[in-house]
Amino acid sequence: MEKNILINNVAEINGHNNHKTLHPLVTILDYSQADIRDWGDVDTIRFQYGLYNIILKDVECGDIRYGRHTYDYQAGTLIFFAPGQVAEIENPKVPYQPKGFGLVFHPDLLIGTGLSQNIAQYKFFLYESREALHLSDDERQLIMDCFAKIDFELKQPIDKHSKKLIVANIELFLCYCQRFYDRQFITREHVNKGVLERFECLLNSYFETDHAQIYGIPSVSYFAHELNLSANYFGDLIKRETGLTAKDYIQNKTIDVAKNRVFESNKTINEIAFEMGFKYPQHFTRLFKQRVGQTPHEYRSLN
Repeated sequence: MEKNILINNVAEINGHNNHKTLHPLVTILDYSQADIRDWGDVDTIRFQYGLYNIILKDVECGDIRYGRHTYDYQAGTLIFFAPGQVAEIENPKVPYQPKGFGLVFHPDLLIGTGLSQNIAQYKFFLYESREALHLSDDERQLIMDCFAKIDFELKQPIDKHSKKLIVANIELFLCYCQRFYDRQFITREHVNKGVLERFECLLNSYFETDHAQIYGIPSVSYFAHELNLSANYFGDLIKRETGLTAKDYIQNKTIDVAKNRVFESNKTINEIAFEMGFKYPQHFTRLFKQRVGQTPHEYRSLN
């Protein structure tokens, strides 16, 4: 049995966690102030947010594992939700006291600010929860300082400076999160290399089997799904490991395979295009010329 909870405004989430609403569009939460959670016999609780919701969950549950590797930081975990996303929690079937902190803000808070134009660049809002940001002690303290500054502004009388200062501190917080994610990609290089190796194997297998004819030209979302990663996290990981976007990396591989087939095969260009997963041969020719500088026919003739 599932329980669905829809939260569309700050007052609702404050009410769920015993907080006074100091500002209608933004709040800082201390989850230890919430009542003890008891969901009864419900198996899964699904929270659907109409808000930006960032949760700093304190981790005191042993090692967190990714494949065969344990995470190197255990001081805290940040999870990001954008409006429209759903968070699922498995009910432990026993009462428990929530712990951690949260930053919640309504999209309307950003109207007329620079952050409204820039928030799409923070792709970690579209990562899966298993791709959360794991903080060191120093990083956690810096995050708590950001939360404290926002909370300080919320407790002041609202004036013409309030929105600007609150949004500026939210953007500062997001900038730090981006820096920490960049650090996490580096410190987890051994994990990332494993992902890259599996991606290479999947990419090779894609063209060695009939996958291209079944699924079409290879896509970023296909390989992200096969690797149990979100498309955004997978794309960012490949970019940091190779310097190429995942799309460019896949297209480079596609053209490398295509060049061999054009050069070695007696099949027509149209037949090769269909084998490579292209629905329309002219799309194959266009991409080939864009990447190689020659059409497949020209490449075959010159070689």
